[in-house]
Amino acid sequence: MIPWEKLDTARIPGTDDELRLMRRGKEFSIMLGTNELMNSRLSGSEAALATLAAKKIEKVAEPHLLIGGLGMGFTLRAALAVLGSKAQIVVAELVPAVVAWARGPMAEIFGDSLSDSRVSIREADVTEIIRAHRSKFDAILLDVDNGPEGLTRKGNDALYSATGLKAAHVALRPGAVLAVWSSGPNPAFAKRLRGAGFEVNEVAVRATGRGGGARHVIWIATKN
Repeated sequence: MIPWEKLDTARIPGTDDELRLMRRGKEFSIMLGTNELMNSRLSGSEAALATLAAKKIEKVAEPHLLIGGLGMGFTLRAALAVLGSKAQIVVAELVPAVVAWARGPMAEIFGDSLSDSRVSIREADVTEIIRAHRSKFDAILLDVDNGPEGLTRKGNDALYSATGLKAAHVALRPGAVLAVWSSGPNPAFAKRLRGAGFEVNEVAVRATGRGGGARHVIWIATKN
């Protein structure tokens, strides 16, 4: 078997933790300690984050989306595939090196998604972008950390807190959607979503998107 090769490392802002970009043949992995945060072979649930949200806003002529977390671009590419030419997508990525990896070692995976005219990449904390807007977005898609149970950065807890969810509610237009990816279920988070004024649907998805792999969860929370 081909051994894993470490291509680069990057510190997560606000922490002493370090991400590692690994490669084995054509397979890529982003690691935090012994935890694999994402793998280029497992894109199903991250893609579903975009397709499920897009379905809820399919009648919007010029949808404006905010994606929290670039990762390996699974959610971004899925959104581009299902949204029309008038969509606008802002991707917020906290770790600048992740954007550099997307344009460098993983450029083949990303294809032309980063240069698509509908896409704007912001090297920023998605929480700050959410708090800076009111009734701006038709969908906010969050694939930050491991979901509501923060793993990579303690500051991510604020994004999933009651206060953070209320800020997202304010940033969304009426009828818009907050879609949240998680590595597993979290009843307390679903309760916070409802407390923030959302109608909540919890969807179980598989990592591979073909009925296999780990079981992940996507919350589709609609602003009524």
